[in-house]
Parts: sequence; C-alpha cells; structure tokens
Amino acid sequence: MDYPDIFTKEVSDEIVERIGKLTPETQPQWGKMSVGQMLAHCCVTYEMVYTDKFPKPKGVVKFMLKVFVKNTVVGPAPYKRNSRTAPAFLITGSKDFDAEKARLIGYIRQTQELGGAHFGNKESLSFGKLRTDQWNTMFYKHLDHHLNQFGV
Repeated sequence: MDYPDIFTKEVSDEIVERIGKLTPETQPQWGKMSVGQMLAHCCVTYEMVYTDKFPKPKGVVKFMLKVFVKNTVVGPAPYKRNSRTAPAFLITGSKDFDAEKARLIGYIRQTQELGGAHFGNKESLSFGKLRTDQWNTMFYKHLDHHLNQFGV
C-alpha cells in the first residue's frame, strides 16, 4: 500500500485538519489512551528525529529492531488495532491536550517544510538509513492509525 505523501503541503494540511477536529473530550474507538496521551504518543516519532531525548539502540536491541520491527513500521501493511507499542512510546499520566496538539502540529509542519529530500537516506534512531518513501510511510501510517482510533 502506498501512503499519501506527508511531505506535501496538501497532505500535511489534511492531517492537521483531522487533528483540529479532536477535542479534549474525544474518546478512542479502541485502546486505552486518552486523546492527550495519543497526541503525546504521536510526538515521540518526531522527538526521535528532532531531539536527543532517546538514546540510540545498541547491540541486540538494535539488531531486533532492524530485523523484527522495522518492516512493521515502514512496510505497507497498516497497523493492527491494540497492537503492542515500544516502551519509548508508552505514555502515562495526564497530558495537556492543547500543548500536545500544538507540539504535534509543529512537528508535522517542520517535517513538511524540510521535505522528502531532506529525509532520503537519513539515519533513523531505531532502523538505520531509510529511504524517503519509508520515512513517509512511518510518519503517515502512524498518524493515520491514531487519528482513525479517535474517529477523525
């Protein structure tokens, strides 16, 4: 499955529009996260790109991520509902809806403005070098999965 190009303004605007339909009271159609936690969870992907918040995996963990997780994240198959998530993506406690929403939109805008060429052959924290289409799949598929989870 090919995913829409998150690096284009049209597609990133569509994602931001969907995020704009969320409210602090929006309930998930599946799963346990609140809407604020989901927004914070979606920010983790971008934090791994734009910050040094997370240590780079090494040794066996790096091998396991590349061999067993990479294709799930950057491959064409959509995520399954209620599938397990990596520890770094687990969000606990309450989150400020407005702050997380603004943060996620900022990351989406930053990514779109940098464009696909910026990401071509760029090293990801967990999976090594990725092609532009793999970055696109990772960004778009994750956002789309969780926005569908919350009905937008």
